[in-house]
Amino acid sequence: MSSLFITVWVLVGLTSLFISSAFWVASLVTSSLNRRISDILVLIALIPILGVIGYFLPASVFNRVLIIGIMLSAADVIVWYKLMKSRWNWKEIKTLRASLKQSSLHITLLIGSAVFMLPFLWLVSTSLKTDRQMSAFPPQFIPERHVRIIVNGSSREVVNVNNGGTVQRAVLLDQSSADQDIVQILQGNRTVTGSVSVPKAEVKPEMHFAPRWTNYKDALVDLPPETNDGLLFLWNTLEVTVLSIAGTLLSCSMVAYSFSRLKWPGRDQLFVLLLATMMLPGAVTMMPVFLIFRSLGWIDTLKPLWVPSLFASAFNVFLLKQFFLGIPTEIEDAAKLDGCSYLAIFWKVMMPQMKPALAAITIMTFMGAWNDFRGPLIYISSPSHETLAYALQLYQNTHGGEHGMMMAASAMVMIPVLAIFFFTQKYFIQGITLTGIKG
Repeated sequence: MSSLFITVWVLVGLTSLFISSAFWVASLVTSSLNRRISDILVLIALIPILGVIGYFLPASVFNRVLIIGIMLSAADVIVWYKLMKSRWNWKEIKTLRASLKQSSLHITLLIGSAVFMLPFLWLVSTSLKTDRQMSAFPPQFIPERHVRIIVNGSSREVVNVNNGGTVQRAVLLDQSSADQDIVQILQGNRTVTGSVSVPKAEVKPEMHFAPRWTNYKDALVDLPPETNDGLLFLWNTLEVTVLSIAGTLLSCSMVAYSFSRLKWPGRDQLFVLLLATMMLPGAVTMMPVFLIFRSLGWIDTLKPLWVPSLFASAFNVFLLKQFFLGIPTEIEDAAKLDGCSYLAIFWKVMMPQMKPALAAITIMTFMGAWNDFRGPLIYISSPSHETLAYALQLYQNTHGGEHGMMMAASAMVMIPVLAIFFFTQKYFIQGITLTGIKG
């Protein structure tokens, strides 16, 4: 079978599966909105019927999915022309078209999210596997282990043996031979035969879902004792992260307020100059900044990792400035009439209005400080000041061959960031989308 034919087959199958799925969802939604019970039942019945047909097809799982996609397309066409088109009015057809656009969009987003989620799911899955399963080919996504039972005082692996078309459970005694395995047939948990030699192709291991949670414990226990099972790295990272967030919010909000609300000579020119600093790559300022911190005696301390946050960054200032400009000037004028100073207006009037933008900057600063690797690599040299990102790299150098422990350590470092973003994504999106909207 030529590669061109395979490519065309896959493209046709995936396209048919996508279009038919979108049309099926749109038809189901439209039928539900218009309470067409008979159409709903027909559409729901298509899935199990096609699933049963696809199960008995003599093909691989991937080919079955493609064939089901093509069959679903044909079934959608038949259902549409035979059942729906003749009975639906123009309003229902218009609703179907609108639903088709939405279902296509949502299916596309689901496929995209699945693609982006796959590396993370593979990381978590690998962190729960044994070394034997990690080296298995083809790769297995679900962490499983061989079922083992105690037979005559010894722990044995359980296998399924195809004996003349009948599958029987057995315990594996010896598999050193190139083409034969030695097994004993089981009845319950008792052996009922002596040693039996069967071809290796007829022996399938019996597996069960068994995640290896000890990988996470081993990843922590294997750390040096002075790190207190990684709590020292966590404390250093939290210290840098919290101070970076506080410094960024304070400095950027004050500078943005000055550029947006106060009038002083050269304000616009300095703001352009500030934005121009975004064009400078970090590699250009790396050496001068290092020399400054060395002259201050801050090398091998945590100060170089959070003190720069006290000097406002151009991007955050621009973001907050646009948000400040969206706040009505009448609020500020009313505060001035009440006798508030500029500092009081900034702290008591403006800052409460800035919560969405401040939340967005907090999330971005948290993710940047938590995952910062270059800063600790340049300024930190002693283990007592290492952060999680830097410690993870050093951990990889010493345990790179132990994939389960490595993935477990990576998951423990990554999960807090994902959790923070998951619970605060509403504020992050709100802060970005509201920036620049005039009230």
